[in-house]
Amino acid sequence: MQPVIGVSCCYKPEENRYWLSRDYVQAIQDAGGIPVILPANDSIDPDIILSTVHGLMLPGGEDIEPGLFGEEPWPENGTIDPERDVFEIALAARALQLKMPLLGICRGIQVMNVAGGGSVCQDIARVVDRSYKHSQQAPRWHVTHNIKIETKSTLFGILGQETLRVNSFHHQMVGKLAPGFIISAYSADGVVEGIEMPDDFFCIGVQFHPENLYRRHPIFRSLFNSFTAASARYLPHKTTG
Repeated sequence: MQPVIGVSCCYKPEENRYWLSRDYVQAIQDAGGIPVILPANDSIDPDIILSTVHGLMLPGGEDIEPGLFGEEPWPENGTIDPERDVFEIALAARALQLKMPLLGICRGIQVMNVAGGGSVCQDIARVVDRSYKHSQQAPRWHVTHNIKIETKSTLFGILGQETLRVNSFHHQMVGKLAPGFIISAYSADGVVEGIEMPDDFFCIGVQFHPENLYRRHPIFRSLFNSFTAASARYLPHKTTG
């Protein structure tokens, strides 16, 4: 069975349009899934949306509203989309309850963590001494720094390497870790690069962008293959009423 994967997207109010990088869509398609783009709408019950898909992907994008994890905004905090924040956090929280396959990428790993009760570090440079350059000025397919993957993690089981070079396009990271999650990968400067739920369902977040890498670096294909395979095994719940 080809699983249907819900993928949230960005909104540009000044242009009155939704948008999503094609690489996310192509990565799902190449792994055998059927991507469905989900524009933010905080008036729709997450159960209605999640009853129509087999997996949920949370892509990259803007910073998250700090008030949603109990903080005031730091000066370094960037553009936010309040409607998208509320929409994605509600979807992710419900997906966690349902044990629906969940993959978060860049902003997506942070949304997962906030949805589970954690927080976001609003600026890496402010809290990490001698941090790496995490907002690379290089092509998106180029890998610029190493991460270390915990060998007992699901992420290691999928990628099969303890050290891996990745791309990097962020100035924030996972802060306080949400209950039930573990850190599965980090860079040598202490930045969290991966989290997961050590349970019997696929629930992984990564801070890098594998959708930009998998064509030139085939090792990253396995992440999307595992996600879509898990989604194919998932039986969507049915709404009642």
